[in-house]
Amino acid sequence: MRAIIQKVTKASVTVGDRCTGSIGQGMCVLLGISTKDTDKEIEWMANKLVKLRIFNHPDTDKPWDADLLQCKFGILIVSQFTLQCVLKGNKPDFHNAMKAEQSELMYNKFVQVLKSKIPNSDTLVQEGEFGAFMQVHIQNDGPVTIPIESPESLSTQKVKPAKPQKQNNKNQGKKKVESSEVAKDETDKVVEQVTNDLDKKL
Repeated sequence: MRAIIQKVTKASVTVGDRCTGSIGQGMCVLLGISTKDTDKEIEWMANKLVKLRIFNHPDTDKPWDADLLQCKFGILIVSQFTLQCVLKGNKPDFHNAMKAEQSELMYNKFVQVLKSKIPNSDTLVQEGEFGAFMQVHIQNDGPVTIPIESPESLSTQKVKPAKPQKQNNKNQGKKKVESSEVAKDETDKVVEQVTNDLDKKL
């Protein structure tokens, strides 16, 4: 999953003469969903967006020190399959983009997950229109533009086998030492007995 994040003073999306979503200060996010994306990528990207510190802190005005939640800014989400483009010579190829029907389900799920993380989301979370020909109006603030891609490892994570406890290894070592000491004691006893028998005969 790929996203282009832009810090904005305002942003909006229109389809024809109709405005589908608009925000004031906040971030506009262009979102590209790939054929490999799952619920793990949705959760990862949603968390990254709400925690990304690209704003001035509302109390100290310190730059790069506050996220959406701290500033109570808006976020405009726009689906854009062309972010999954691969160039073949000079021609763009979009085979890595998820097919429209499945991608729409993933996009809607992403928006719902994002809304669950943002208070007053009905107002602060705005959208474009999936699959429509959109005009995206962005007034970039800075300019600040940040590309983000979910790590490939999310879809290939495996449970690591538990490491053997060191304590058990120590116990095994102690048992080996104890066994060798017992064997040594038995050998000493046998040698002592044989020596005593020889002394008696002499």
